[in-house]
Amino acid sequence: MKNLSERILNIAPSLTVAVDTLAKKLKAEGKDIVSLGAGEPDWDTPIDVRNAGKASIDQGKTRYSAPQGILEVREAVCEKFRSQNGLEYAPEQIIMTSGAKHAVFNSLLAIINPGDEVIIPEPYWVTYPELVKLLGGVPVIVHTKVDNDFQMSGEDLSKVISPKTKAVILNNPTNPTGTLYSEEVLASIAKVIAENDLYAISDEIYEHFSYSDSFQFKSLASFDGMYERTLVINGLSKSHCMTGWRIGYVAAPKEIAKLIAKAQGQTTHHPSNIAQYAAEEALKMPLDTVYKMRDEFRKRRDFLYGKFSAIPSVSLRVPGGAFYLFADISALFGKKTPAGKTISDSIEFCTYLLETVGLAIVPGSAFGREGYVRFSYAASMDTLAAAAERFEKGILALQ
Repeated sequence: MKNLSERILNIAPSLTVAVDTLAKKLKAEGKDIVSLGAGEPDWDTPIDVRNAGKASIDQGKTRYSAPQGILEVREAVCEKFRSQNGLEYAPEQIIMTSGAKHAVFNSLLAIINPGDEVIIPEPYWVTYPELVKLLGGVPVIVHTKVDNDFQMSGEDLSKVISPKTKAVILNNPTNPTGTLYSEEVLASIAKVIAENDLYAISDEIYEHFSYSDSFQFKSLASFDGMYERTLVINGLSKSHCMTGWRIGYVAAPKEIAKLIAKAQGQTTHHPSNIAQYAAEEALKMPLDTVYKMRDEFRKRRDFLYGKFSAIPSVSLRVPGGAFYLFADISALFGKKTPAGKTISDSIEFCTYLLETVGLAIVPGSAFGREGYVRFSYAASMDTLAAAAERFEKGILALQ
């Protein structure tokens, strides 16, 4: 048999997906598993959004639409940017995609050539460096400090720019750390990007999940010199509990948007019409439901933080946004399990928890930061309580 694709063989599988898939498999087999692996709100898609999707079927809106998406839906995205972010986009600058992950891929596809360097601060969402590698680019990872709340500064960014640098990927609020980039830090990053004539991919999928009363979200595209060089990623998966609907979007400069539409016309063509019409309803809804869910997640965050901060050998900070706790468990390395195996990294620790206490979480190495683990608190209080109990039980059993 001839060789298979090296570009696929050379990228890592998504550990977040792998953990969630394994947890579901074990549950299906009858195992008692508590999973905080997936970043998926446990709330249902709002009823009006579901009804809009159903209505599109009943009305026969099931034919091909334009590769960049249905005009009315893109107009709703433009209004969202106008009213919520103070950004003016035309419908031809909006591309509807099959989820925000697809939007990230399409954005990189439009700007990256083989050998181009893309700067990514870590801890990062698992998919960013792998997509860069898939397209022949070179991920350049910037180490961030806990003392600076895992924020990459403009100075940090400037130190790693080379003649091959093409773009920067920034996620704000951030997965897995829950970091909220301050306006001051964002301004410093924007200044360096503009001065060096780089592109920016700004993943803003957690935009509405901030738990700080003093924080005001500001899109990277709104800073001086950034509108014409920023591709803004967003979607409805998190804010409107539409993970399974697979609907996202990218807002980009017109020439780049044309390239994305061109590529999409030869690949997926367009995301599901049903999901698009549901998204249109979601985009037009008041944000009351989103904020209600956010306030509930704040309670869940505080509950889980309170439980974990009382456990010896675990260090963590209160995340300002998104819905993840990123805990330092490096003090446990070198300890032995009841079976006599030495824990030496985050993967071994997470494997131990899954096998012994039935708790599924994601190792920090998936996000480029060894010595940590990530918990999603987008789960019910009962699930969080069970997870906290199992986490502590597993740790206390180590010797």
